[in-house]
Amino acid sequence: MTPQRLDRATARRVAVRAQLLDADRPADLLTVVDRLTFLQIDPTAAVAPNADLVAWTRLGAAYQPNQLTRALEADRTLFEHRAMVRPMADLGLHLAEMAAWPEDARRRDWLAANDTFRRYVLDLLRDSGPLLSRDVPDRSVVPWPSTGWTNNRNVTQMLEFLAARGEIAISGRIGRQRTWDLAERVYPPGTPAVPAEEAARTRDERLLRSLGVARATVVGEAGEPTEIEGTSGLWRVDPAALDGTPLAGRTALLSPFDRLVHDRRRALELFDFEYRLEMYVPKAQRRWGYFALPVLHHDRLVGKVDATADRKAGVLRVDAIHEDVPFTAEVTAAVHAELEALASWLGLPEVRRGENSAGTAGGWPAAGG
Repeated sequence: MTPQRLDRATARRVAVRAQLLDADRPADLLTVVDRLTFLQIDPTAAVAPNADLVAWTRLGAAYQPNQLTRALEADRTLFEHRAMVRPMADLGLHLAEMAAWPEDARRRDWLAANDTFRRYVLDLLRDSGPLLSRDVPDRSVVPWPSTGWTNNRNVTQMLEFLAARGEIAISGRIGRQRTWDLAERVYPPGTPAVPAEEAARTRDERLLRSLGVARATVVGEAGEPTEIEGTSGLWRVDPAALDGTPLAGRTALLSPFDRLVHDRRRALELFDFEYRLEMYVPKAQRRWGYFALPVLHHDRLVGKVDATADRKAGVLRVDAIHEDVPFTAEVTAAVHAELEALASWLGLPEVRRGENSAGTAGGWPAAGG
């Protein structure tokens, strides 16, 4: 197939609309997760947990975190697996992959050496589940070896491995702690496993629909080949996204883990947007901040906001608004409005300029201004 050619403006608009970041907001959380295919779970909550922040960016004030909890624990319309929240309707697309896990010898050998421990965990959950990891005694025969934080964390590793294999599942949370139970008591009974090759192909197609445009290394052979002006090599594009509908844009504050910016190379190629998460960068060496929020305005990524939810003080603290391109009065007003909306959603009564914001751009007023 001869590749078609897109200019970068069109590619950006396709990407923004695919990620539900245009002015036409989706109806509910399930619609968001179904379209995005997953929400990533990350414990960092400098502003809000990633899954909640991504959902808020799409749904606005209509979204509250208890909706995610209800969908996972009561309605079972979503499930959590390997740090991702996915639609329960997609479970069959992952069962064959679960059944084949793990592919590497190291994990297979550890599970085989600890088969009595594995069977003990399954029996314990069958009799007493759901349980927190601390409620599961360590009966490993061979400890889990690691040079990192998982060294000798045998219960955690066994639970993670059994969940990856689809034998157990996360049934809920108590605070941030996961509760574990047999998969048969969490997943709908009788869910058929889609054959592995077909499942992988369907997952690629769904992922491309959520991204609009992506490299083949991300979405395989899904969609159609395309060249994008100003970039090298071929991309894949979702043909359904090329319907000529104009983009009705808006301004949005994104999580650093948001899929519009998660692929840093893609963000640079399509949006001229340079970004890295600086949580692990020494403070003196940070350019944008600990958990800087990328700023989307229509089809451009225009800056970053260094903000923190200071719940003790009851404020959303803004230490800096970094302009990648000079903000117009319209963009400045829109960014400030989004910050006010974010603070309101977080239940924080005030947006306050931080102590380190002497160089703040974007016209942010001084505290009390």
